[in-house]
Amino acid sequence: MKRLTLIFAGVLLAGAAAAADKGPTWGTHGMALFGGKEALYASHLPMFHAPHDYQVVLQVRIADPKLDAALRQRLDGKTALWTIDPEKFELNRLAPHAAAAVREFKADLVDGHFERGGKTQYAGATVVVDKVLVYRQLSADAARRASARYVQLGSGKQRYLVKEIDSRPDFDHIVALEASPALATGAVVADKQALDETPAAALERALPGAKVTGTVYFDTADLK
Repeated sequence: MKRLTLIFAGVLLAGAAAAADKGPTWGTHGMALFGGKEALYASHLPMFHAPHDYQVVLQVRIADPKLDAALRQRLDGKTALWTIDPEKFELNRLAPHAAAAVREFKADLVDGHFERGGKTQYAGATVVVDKVLVYRQLSADAARRASARYVQLGSGKQRYLVKEIDSRPDFDHIVALEASPALATGAVVADKQALDETPAAALERALPGAKVTGTVYFDTADLK
């Protein structure tokens, strides 16, 4: 009986230690997945509360070269939504100067939104983080901006715009572009109309020479 008591106590202590190791950003951090032959990107689907109150955009690849090539082929030039349903981890370990940075994680790759009826196409894939392109904590305070600023990803023909989340409420918006390689690669700013999706024409005016080919992701529900 004494031995069983000691074993049970050990289990409780191990559980408490594991819980203590989980910080304020521990959780399942779903991401939009997009890109193609030139590059693959993952954009965290943020909220205004912990542990999801960070906007994070990554350049990634799949560790299995055959799977990586197959995924790039399926995504290339298309705007249908795919998402990443990853194992749980500390999101702040994706910070550019994190002491114990996350370099890779296991995830299911889902055609559609992983929480809204999407279908897993590749289960248990290893996603490798090549670059952290955006990492910023969101403010939970109410705020309003008259303009929408977009970070531009890529430098070749196929590019993407990811809206910087800087208001509350706000919207998450990822747009696909076709562009000349000579086109500037800086940020893009367009007028903002409440929580309406920024029109393609407004983005094209702000980035002369580019053509919007479609919306990869648009959502207001998570950013109220």
